[in-house]
Amino acid sequence: MKVKIGVSNRHIHLCQDDYEILFGDNKLEKIKDLVQTGEFASNLLVKIQTPKSTIEKVRVLGPIRKYTQVEISKTDCYSLGINPPIRTSGELDDASEITIIGPNGVINKKCAIVANRHLHLNHNERIELGLENIDKISVKVGNEKTAILNDVYIKETPNGVLELHLDTDDANANFLKTGDMAELIY
Repeated sequence: MKVKIGVSNRHIHLCQDDYEILFGDNKLEKIKDLVQTGEFASNLLVKIQTPKSTIEKVRVLGPIRKYTQVEISKTDCYSLGINPPIRTSGELDDASEITIIGPNGVINKKCAIVANRHLHLNHNERIELGLENIDKISVKVGNEKTAILNDVYIKETPNGVLELHLDTDDANANFLKTGDMAELIY
């Protein structure tokens, strides 16, 4: 079975309280829908900072969540001088501390992770693909440079849309871009 790849660049999800500290009354406006139902890239950007370095123009994704989370690549980690864990979104145990700078305020929080590779889908797609009792799979990727990527987590959500999410490091290492196809192996 082939699935479309979505390459995920660094970004941030915010809870309401942190949003208000960073942006005050500024409105979270959608500039682009993402593939996953209800998710969008917003008009807002933040800086993320550690004692070693700063990364400018990190996109805020919407909608507002119950938690604040900064998703970065391992390459970003080297630049920032931190070593966050590889986690599923929302699993912030042992997350690295990072400073988030917005136009109205600053937050220091243990919320930086490297997102694991994951396959978005809904319950019906999970059944159709025969993945009911499977938590992780492998995928074959690449055109010019093929590879097998292991430890791809299954991420079922009620409105999930079938799509493989890779970070920029996985994508760059295999000459991949959003819209390329991967083959599921399980």
